[in-house]
Amino acid sequence: MSDFLLELRCEEIPARMQAGARAELEKLLRRQMDAAGVSIKDLTIWSTPRRLALIARDLPEATKAVSEEAKGPPVGAPDQAVDGFCRKIGIMREQLETRDVKGRATYFAVKNVPGRAMTELLADAVPAIIRDFSWPKSMRWGEASISTESTRWVRPLSGIVAILGEELVPFTSGGIASGYVTHGHRFHCPGEITIGSADDYVEKLRACHVIVDHEERQNMIRDVAAKVATEAGLRLVEDEGLVIENAGLTEWPVPLLGRFDEDFLDVPSEVIQLTARVNQKYFVCEDASGNLANAFICTANIDAEDPALVVNGNRKVLAARLSDARFFWELDQKTPLCDQAKKLDRITFHEKLGSVADKVDRVAKLAVWLVEEGIVDGADPDLTEQAAMLSKADLVTEMVGEFPELQGLMGGYYARAEGLPKEVADAIRDHYKPVRQSDEVPTASVTVAISLADKLDTIAGFFMKLMKPTGSKDPFGLRRAAIGTLGIVTKNTLRGELTSWLAKARENYIEQGIKDEPGSAQPSESVRESIESVVDIFDGRYMDDVRDFVIDRLKVQQREAGVRHDLIDAVFALGGEEDIVRLLARVQALQAFIDTDNGTNLLAAYKRAANILKKEDWHGIEGEISRTGEEDPLSQVDNPDMAAVIAAKMADRHTAELSYTPEPAEQAVIKALDAAGPQADAAIAAEDFAAAMSALASLRAPIDAFFEDVTVNDDNTDKRAARLDLLARFRDAVHNVADFSKIEG
Repeated sequence: MSDFLLELRCEEIPARMQAGARAELEKLLRRQMDAAGVSIKDLTIWSTPRRLALIARDLPEATKAVSEEAKGPPVGAPDQAVDGFCRKIGIMREQLETRDVKGRATYFAVKNVPGRAMTELLADAVPAIIRDFSWPKSMRWGEASISTESTRWVRPLSGIVAILGEELVPFTSGGIASGYVTHGHRFHCPGEITIGSADDYVEKLRACHVIVDHEERQNMIRDVAAKVATEAGLRLVEDEGLVIENAGLTEWPVPLLGRFDEDFLDVPSEVIQLTARVNQKYFVCEDASGNLANAFICTANIDAEDPALVVNGNRKVLAARLSDARFFWELDQKTPLCDQAKKLDRITFHEKLGSVADKVDRVAKLAVWLVEEGIVDGADPDLTEQAAMLSKADLVTEMVGEFPELQGLMGGYYARAEGLPKEVADAIRDHYKPVRQSDEVPTASVTVAISLADKLDTIAGFFMKLMKPTGSKDPFGLRRAAIGTLGIVTKNTLRGELTSWLAKARENYIEQGIKDEPGSAQPSESVRESIESVVDIFDGRYMDDVRDFVIDRLKVQQREAGVRHDLIDAVFALGGEEDIVRLLARVQALQAFIDTDNGTNLLAAYKRAANILKKEDWHGIEGEISRTGEEDPLSQVDNPDMAAVIAAKMADRHTAELSYTPEPAEQAVIKALDAAGPQADAAIAAEDFAAAMSALASLRAPIDAFFEDVTVNDDNTDKRAARLDLLARFRDAVHNVADFSKIEG
């Protein structure tokens, strides 16, 4: 057994590409080894800005010889079939063997594949890996680049180390021959380093100021940056993404703390942090009070003799960036947000959905409607409208033009600087939230109205234009908008019908002259003539689509929260429920109930009852309609003149005394249903679903005894009908809470 070391050295690999490159290198190596029948159990892959490296431990000295055989066509098959089989396998026709298969002579191909030395196998595998390597962006270089067959890499390859044990794996790729030689740190140790084996690779590079393990560099940056901040009486503002990025930019990271002019602290702290992070890859710090300090931490890639010189150079560059940010901050405040908002008609929201100014108008109308309808409680309609009309104004400011990540946030700052009401400023700042599932959900009423309206408008518009998500593709962020909508509704316990909110959003589009895309669901001309309202039918299709989309997101959200999928389906299968809060209350109550002994046993009883009713094809009241005496038992169902007669007949049949004396267990179920049914109905009406479940739990003991002591399919027709009807009553009582047929178990 031997360890294999591979290093692919090149010019700087962008930090954002290094994680993907490590995964790609592992995938390609395993593919090559698996094809040769070699299993790699211990594989380590590292990256620095200038190299990808791997160590595969305990590789065999050679692959094992194997014999492979494949069954071919029968003897006597057309020549084309036999020749095609030979080409596929890679042997000559005369090498085929003949064997008996179920009494018929059949061709077999047998290939004896000899074992290969691991050095030879790797010498073929690594050039193939380099050739097949996929980068987000790659390049060709040198004289060979005039050919499309030349090597492509993220940056020009400059060296390859390939050693198995202590033996060189000899090959050439892209004009570069493998060898034992690599190079250390670009500045500290630029000369050649001879590697003897995988065992001395890491430490020889460390001695030459290269930490090859990217995770070790990350830990060093994280720990040392926190330490230098603490030594200065400050706290590092944690930023894991920045830690990873700095580790991808350095081979010998040295975090250093510097200071910038305190006057820059007049600029919003988020702007300073973003300027330092995006433009310079610097960390920022907070003081003991949690306020942003005039300090930054840069990560040098060198052990400087005078660190102050490095810090001073970085300070000057940051000062220039912060000066630009302060200029934008001061310039933007010279124009009121209401004037900025007038420029929104220059920005297209979507070519089919109008400008951002159009969207703002729709959001304002919908937000005010949500407030006036009492769906969002406690918000002032005038403040809601004002905040909505200004919510996107910062999109045309210089600051958001430089840092799009600050949209909304800067609008809130400018609103406060302008002296607008706090509710308005906060709503402008927070109306995009929640952007993702882990985000804080707004609770201030004006903000809630605008945030909800904004998301409903987005969902409604793209569904109108038939641009809903497909598969994993969601270019307009509709799933994110749906999840945000659900978060706002559940966090703030907003009550109402989802479809009515979406219908109102759609209505606002139509008022602007933006119509539905007919799509394939549009009725044909001949069908149009035969229906009273094409619009009504199309409206129904649209509302079903968009409602189902949001409800599907709710199901996914609940599953991710740990709710059993079958319990979700059991509640959602009831249909007709538009109140998200009430839906989730049912789901939560059902989950709590079904995990109890009463829930488990009631489920078993329900399934037994449902199976009997299905087997007997029992339809309850519907099945009794034939008692009206009509030849067609359904002929009078929709006759308004007969409705009262049929209803009275059915009520009489269910309230009339039984023609026989029920058995004790049967009578117990009747009494239990008479008590539990109304209790459960009242609890459901009061939205006390836990109490409804408790009422149903009282049916457990009598229904168990009923199945134990009573014969349902009695020879007496009246007894059989009554007992089946009793089981139907039990099933229907349970169905008022959830469709137990959807529950597993």
